[in-house]
Amino acid sequence: MGRIIHNNQSPITHYPSRIMTVFIVDDEPDICELVSLHLGKSGFKVKSFLNASDFLETLSSQKPDLIVLDLMLPDMDGLEICKYLKTQRETADIPIIMLTARGEDTDKVLGLELGADDYVTKPFSPRELIARVKAVLRRAQTAQSSPTSLIQIGNILVIDPQRYEVFVGGEKIALTPTEFKILLTLAQRKGWVFTREQLLEILWGQEKAVLDRTIDVHIKNLREKLRTAGRLIKSIRGIGYKIEEGEAA
Repeated sequence: MGRIIHNNQSPITHYPSRIMTVFIVDDEPDICELVSLHLGKSGFKVKSFLNASDFLETLSSQKPDLIVLDLMLPDMDGLEICKYLKTQRETADIPIIMLTARGEDTDKVLGLELGADDYVTKPFSPRELIARVKAVLRRAQTAQSSPTSLIQIGNILVIDPQRYEVFVGGEKIALTPTEFKILLTLAQRKGWVFTREQLLEILWGQEKAVLDRTIDVHIKNLREKLRTAGRLIKSIRGIGYKIEEGEAA
């Protein structure tokens, strides 16, 4: 494992029970109504928006636990919204599930590259969407409720599992819940090689995404965000990935 730096703070033993909020952004009222109905039945508080302007205005004063975002909106492209949210400190950590009628792999990959945590293609099964919402939220919660010890890899990368924070050379790096979970998984078993299938299973379980390139896209994003420390993540040709101790710079 990576070098452990013990934290003197007491560990978080449980999450308080509360109702989670999901924002739905889609210009089709029927879609908003359908998703709101099923999320409501599953115990979520839901707010729906038919355009980007109303959504962004509300977001300035209220932060949801997760966003379901359509790509084709009347006043702004969903991909641009995703890119914007992931570059802002206040919203970078909010999980995003893309909801799109564009079924091509290129659109899905682009959404993942911009920081989305998952995608659902229209027409869709409401049950599948709810399952994916729950899976993404579980990943975010698991990352935040991990053990309190800091993990240091190499001479530059520090991971704080409790605060869900990553530092490169002392500078905090904003990661999505999925990116953080991948990094933490690799760091907790330094030197171990994880196949793409194993990482998909860890992230999504039985609800794992079917796109083969999902893990590769998240690794690519992770390396770019970690800058020089991204070199610590090694590709094992034809198998998967591992993180390896060493000098990143």
